[in-house]
Amino acid sequence: MHIDGRWFKDDAGRTLILRGVNLGGSTKVPKTPNGATCLRENLLDSRKVSFVGRPFPLEEADEHFRRLKTWGLTFLRFLITWEAIEHEGPGVYDNEYLDYIEKITARAAEHGISFFVDPHQDVWSRWTGGDGAPGWTMELLGMELLNMEKSGAGLVHGLHGGRYPQMQWSTNNYRYGAATMFTLFFGGNHFTPKTVINDVPVQEFLQSHYINAVKQVAARLGKYANVNGFDTLNEPITGMIGTPDITTTRHIDLKFGIVPSYFQTMLLASGYPQRVPEYFPGLKKSRVIRKIELNPGRVRLYKAGYECVFRQNGVWTDIDGKPEVLKRDHFLNVNGKKVDFERDYLKPFVKRYLTELRKVDPKFMIFVEGAPMRPIFGWEKEDEDNVVFAGHWYDGITLITKKYRPYLALNLFTGKIEFGREKARESYVTQLAALASHARERMGDIPVLVGEFGLPFDMYNRKSYKTGNFKKQIKAFDAYFNAMDKNLLNATIWNYTSDNTNERGDQWNDEDLSVYSEDQRDNADDINSGGRALPGFIRPCAKAIAGIPSSMEFELKKRIFNLEFTHDNSCAEPTEIFVPLIQYPAGFKIIPSDGRWEKTEDEQIIRYYHTLEREKHQIRIEPL
Repeated sequence: MHIDGRWFKDDAGRTLILRGVNLGGSTKVPKTPNGATCLRENLLDSRKVSFVGRPFPLEEADEHFRRLKTWGLTFLRFLITWEAIEHEGPGVYDNEYLDYIEKITARAAEHGISFFVDPHQDVWSRWTGGDGAPGWTMELLGMELLNMEKSGAGLVHGLHGGRYPQMQWSTNNYRYGAATMFTLFFGGNHFTPKTVINDVPVQEFLQSHYINAVKQVAARLGKYANVNGFDTLNEPITGMIGTPDITTTRHIDLKFGIVPSYFQTMLLASGYPQRVPEYFPGLKKSRVIRKIELNPGRVRLYKAGYECVFRQNGVWTDIDGKPEVLKRDHFLNVNGKKVDFERDYLKPFVKRYLTELRKVDPKFMIFVEGAPMRPIFGWEKEDEDNVVFAGHWYDGITLITKKYRPYLALNLFTGKIEFGREKARESYVTQLAALASHARERMGDIPVLVGEFGLPFDMYNRKSYKTGNFKKQIKAFDAYFNAMDKNLLNATIWNYTSDNTNERGDQWNDEDLSVYSEDQRDNADDINSGGRALPGFIRPCAKAIAGIPSSMEFELKKRIFNLEFTHDNSCAEPTEIFVPLIQYPAGFKIIPSDGRWEKTEDEQIIRYYHTLEREKHQIRIEPL
């Protein structure tokens, strides 16, 4: 696979439309001990863990890859984490885990499954309410990891007690733990120059260890033809960089849950209780529903002998026990110039990462994405080629409320609300078109792959698990995929979790977005058993097109598929279309504009050979 302008193409010159899934949701947490985030015990020893068995045990690999192949999900966003590679300490790599993922890669190749690697993280680490970084990245700064929740520095599932509130990645972005670590990771040189780890400036220490850990994986997997490249860093956040005033939250657009100001987070981490507002999001504006006192026990995040890195760097002080902010706009300006996170911090990191990964293998594609709810940085052709824009998109209303309303849509980029079924669907198309437009206009017309999109399967208080009826999820998936098809986009669903359960979902913060669950599996002899809302995402799709596509669509209700493309005279191989049996159990008929076709039953693929007499070609598939 290679890049040709805005398209992915194969060695025969055919245009590829890549469809697949993120593998997998529970890869965020250790296999040993059981890393399900609801369990406190998996947080006790940050160094003695193992991710061998994520995304699934090696002996189960053939079954899962066979299922994904049957479902047409043959291009994966393959998750790893920094913690999985380097959990034991700086520079100490888990060779058993590296051996394991190499074996998984080889098995995937045997099944015709290809992927790009995603070094996944959410709000920095498991101890800050997410996943990704090893615990020692914080311990070496003097943080006591098990004090993260009590000090108000993070909302941590295993330390929280009771039912974990949904969608807490938003509030955790603004809590001390994650906000501090990302500020140090991207901007430590500017904002915390006095902070060092092992005599190395903190920004250099963190970035170099992260990149070198990913390079360990690249060195193992570069020889496999089914590995196409690497994502840079899942959903990076800005930390405090660019904040105009650390004493307010006016700069925060999405307020969901408990949202302290950054100055309040600094005080909380240092043992000063704070009254903080809790927000509930509305369609247009979040509202305060109450105020909560955080850290009433005056717990310090830092161990004895250590202090807040921002106090150390003169952002605030507490002489005589009286906290006082010294530099409200500390994170807004550097040398008298207003900073821009994407231009000044994210893009330089991406370029460094890209350069280092290509020292391992110059052929690697690099998949880039920006901070959630923010514009991606500009990218020019002279910056570097072989780059893919891999931004994410979700139907925000459904994701947050866990209810699919086909007549209501919120444009995440403009804030515009649309009412009515047709207008809601049009809104999805428009939002995804904006992603494609960004890649064309600001990134040198590079390919787009929607790295994440999906939906909660535990809608309506888990009603589907009681009734077995996933019609709502099927309708939602149909709307999302129609928007993908309209924009001819490549995409990977979030997610496939091999050990998903109805009770604990994807084993991470009670999220439940997996298209597969053991609890829905009732027939071991049926490869489809365990799948959720299958007709919504197992759909006909042109996998390889002998030219450039102009339109592709599938009407689920009538099960009619249409493809139109302009042929490429230099391409001698046929167009290949995935035609899943689940959509056509009684068979189908092909209506081509010209040429001939042949069917391969075992692969659910039809091959269409166009003629050269006409430039444009259409092919239609209907049920018998």
